[in-house]
Amino acid sequence: MTFQSHSPTLTCSHSHRGVRLADVISVWHQRRALRSLDDAALEDLGLTRREAWAESRRAFWDLPQRFRG
Repeated sequence: MTFQSHSPTLTCSHSHRGVRLADVISVWHQRRALRSLDDAALEDLGLTRREAWAESRRAFWDLPQRFRG
């Protein structure tokens, strides 16, 4: 993975397009927020505590498919 200083985009040799740095940061914040949700909020989202914990521990560069080309 390389960072292009002229653009806020990370590029990977195996992807068809760059990933916006803002998306990486947003996903990282969302995953961290999952850890602080109570059981009622997790139930509203349809997640178990174990699923939320597993998602929150994913690497920041491991983005959902919608962010990839």
